[in-house]
Amino acid sequence: MRASNHLIGLVNFLTFLLSIPILGGGIWLSSRANNTDCLKFLQWPIIVIGAAVMVVSLAGFAGACYRNTFLMWLYLFVMFFVVAALLCFIIFAYAVTDKGSGRPVINRAYLDYYLEDYSGWLEQRVADNSYWFKIASCVRDSKACGSKFGRFVNGVPETADMFYNRKLNPIESGCCKPPTECGYGYVNETIWTPGGGLAGTIADCTRWSNDQGQLCFGCDSCKAGVLGSIKKSWRKVSVINIVVLILLVIFYVIGCAAFRNNRRIDNEESTGETRMTKAQPSRIHF
Repeated sequence: MRASNHLIGLVNFLTFLLSIPILGGGIWLSSRANNTDCLKFLQWPIIVIGAAVMVVSLAGFAGACYRNTFLMWLYLFVMFFVVAALLCFIIFAYAVTDKGSGRPVINRAYLDYYLEDYSGWLEQRVADNSYWFKIASCVRDSKACGSKFGRFVNGVPETADMFYNRKLNPIESGCCKPPTECGYGYVNETIWTPGGGLAGTIADCTRWSNDQGQLCFGCDSCKAGVLGSIKKSWRKVSVINIVVLILLVIFYVIGCAAFRNNRRIDNEESTGETRMTKAQPSRIHF
């Protein structure tokens, strides 16, 4: 019985430790959202799941230490739904970020992003004009195209060739410069002159503005860049969540086995006590 309780306590302690990277992943997404993605609703499912795992693990740990059967049963019951929720979230994250990626550009190190490459619930959510207004404001306020975007080499602004060899993140590529095929001429990172590109056939080419408060925040390429950034962030967190999910399932199975062992030993002890009571000889009174 003592060994079984120790095993349950150890499993719950390990589960508590596993809740830390889940919670940390949600907090990391939150910090990323403040800087680039600006979709604060995306990290809350992970934060809620991580917090739930942490609280339930503490309840299971207390139940193991104090041999509280109710707490142990509650731990196993709730943990089942937590594991199911984490599994559903991983499937959902991969489903909504399945399509879409940047397109390579000739003589450029960075990728260009196109909204038509993305589809599904997340694309519709981001592309919705009423919601995009909030996202664009957040991207603008995050200074993703501000001082952090500019670069100097030996005190001199970088040349066009140097800029073309930079690996821009999706937000910088989609929101801070016009699409490459528009043919704009490079002046600096956020100022471009009209060229001989496809400005007449691509809407984003006419949406670009050298106004530092406008740039390409109204472009479809900026929406695609946000989606590309979301995909990269969610895929990184999902890898951690998959590992955590596998370990949680293993620990859950171990916890179920240990709990059943506890129940079996309890039943055997109660049965043994009953038999001993019945086996005692009755006293004869004179």
